[in-house]
Amino acid sequence: MRNYMQDSYKENDLQQLILSTIKAAGMVTELKKDNCGINMSYNFIGDYVGYDEKRLVKAWKEMQADIPFEQYVKALTMHELGHALDREALQASLDRTLEIIDMKNNHSPKELYTNIDLLSVLLEEHEMDITFEETAWHNAKYLNETARLVDDFTFELIKKHSLATYKDLYEEDLFLYNKLAEERSLQPV
Repeated sequence: MRNYMQDSYKENDLQQLILSTIKAAGMVTELKKDNCGINMSYNFIGDYVGYDEKRLVKAWKEMQADIPFEQYVKALTMHELGHALDREALQASLDRTLEIIDMKNNHSPKELYTNIDLLSVLLEEHEMDITFEETAWHNAKYLNETARLVDDFTFELIKKHSLATYKDLYEEDLFLYNKLAEERSLQPV
């Protein structure tokens, strides 16, 4: 069934599905095709929702639950609209985000993951991302309650799957941070 759904969805159909979801949610947001490798994203600087059709299908297939593609796309679209509703907070974080990006660009991966101070900044970035993601899902739930586009059970499955990506990365880095902290405390002064 999953392959049939993917094959039957043409580019224009996907674009229309996303646009109709945006309209049903009562929002006015520009939509752009964006082959960046991220299934869907909200660009708060440009104030638009972007989508990568190939990654969107791949991400849908990665879900363990058998969820209709249309429901998956509608839920993710509302999630991105949830970021749009949080645009002011995203804009307020821009300076710190740029500082973190600069730090990451000026250090090798080895330095980032072996220096506890640098790793603490990566954890801060994860915490910011998780907060923004949880807020966007909270906003998406409100939009879905209003528009009734995705049933609650399916919505929660998609939300859980989406948040797990961010939380898993955070947990991995937190484990490394705790290991470094333990090693530091065992070193003689």
